[in-house]
Amino acid sequence: MGSSANTEATNFTAASPSSNHNNHPQTTVTSSNPNHTPSELDSSKKRRTGMLPLEVGTRVSCLWRDGKYHPVKVIERRKNHSDGSNEYEYYVHYTEFNRRLDEWIKLDQLDLDSVECALDEKVEDKVTSLKMTRHQKRKIDETHVEGHEELDAASLREHEEFTKVKNIATIELGKYEIETWYFSPFPPEYNDCVKLFFCEFCLNFMKRKEQLQRHMRKCDLKHPPGDEIYRSSTLSMFEVDGKKNKVYAQNLCYLAKLFLDHKTLYYDVDLFLFYILCECDDRGCHMVGYFSKEKHSEEAYNLACILTLPPYQRKGYGKFLIAFSYELSKKEGKVGTPERPLSDLGLVSYRGYWTRILLDILKKHKGNISIKELSDMTAIKAEDILSTLQSLELIQYRKGQHVICADPKVLDRHLKAAGRGGLDVDVSKMIWTPYKEQS
Repeated sequence: MGSSANTEATNFTAASPSSNHNNHPQTTVTSSNPNHTPSELDSSKKRRTGMLPLEVGTRVSCLWRDGKYHPVKVIERRKNHSDGSNEYEYYVHYTEFNRRLDEWIKLDQLDLDSVECALDEKVEDKVTSLKMTRHQKRKIDETHVEGHEELDAASLREHEEFTKVKNIATIELGKYEIETWYFSPFPPEYNDCVKLFFCEFCLNFMKRKEQLQRHMRKCDLKHPPGDEIYRSSTLSMFEVDGKKNKVYAQNLCYLAKLFLDHKTLYYDVDLFLFYILCECDDRGCHMVGYFSKEKHSEEAYNLACILTLPPYQRKGYGKFLIAFSYELSKKEGKVGTPERPLSDLGLVSYRGYWTRILLDILKKHKGNISIKELSDMTAIKAEDILSTLQSLELIQYRKGQHVICADPKVLDRHLKAAGRGGLDVDVSKMIWTPYKEQS
């Protein structure tokens, strides 16, 4: 059953702004201005030829998959030996878009008439460098980043330099072929791979399709290793102990890092529990996402890392994972909070969850209610409740204490803005014992 999942691979690409992913026009660029005279075209051609190959750091316009030109910065270059042309291809960052859309492109996708002056580029780079250094130093001073605590600004920049180019372009996982978003530090023997093939059940990865097919004939797993702690209809959640299933947990981290930018890869997976959400059918349980948490967190973190795989995004699974982490905290009798720092998208997701949960209670509650009572009811940390209500301007400071102002019309407006709550966690379907109580 498992091997059949890999014979019909569905191409899945990263979601991106105003794009048509099936449209990859390859246009030979001659001139951005159709009104050039022959002499102007000849002069332009000589100028373009003289600037090749483009230097790293060059800014230029690039034809993107939406059929339009967008500004890019050249991050890296290499000679393309595969087609015999020996021409350079360039790894570019689209300055309007997220880094996940960085990619290798061919010369004919670039409008060389749009190349910016090299002198301007150097000045801009110097200014950018200074800004980045100050920002990163402030980031290090203000936040505790797992795995980066000991790095100064220069070391952090070196780390970012090392991870600037995606090493794996695509992966095959189950019935999906997925474009990756970021660098992941796979072992050195995979340095020459552009595509990796994952077993969707044990998460072992291979260089070739034939290797995966042989593996699937022998692999007897049809779900993640560990205990099934939740099943409702076709959804299941498995708890995997990183100490008991070290190889699986490390492979999961390698996979996740392909879609997470500023997240440290945990090599010491022994200290973590991994909660794997699956869609189940007659072929097995197929991972759609996961979150991890420390077995013992001094900072009361109830979630360390969270990911919904690209083919399953925008279906409410991310919100489900957040809600599930808080249901575990309730069963532990603790308040919880996600590990900091939160990404911009992470903060939006959590702020949406906190808003929906808190405002739903305030709508139904009669009489006064305190931040402490809200925290006890929801397992949300008091500081997160306070910051959420303050951001919604629902809290005032009067006579030395915080007072919640819960006008029903205002609550309805904020709830509407917060959007749908995603899939509900049916607590009656959870069968789980907190880690500290296990023998």
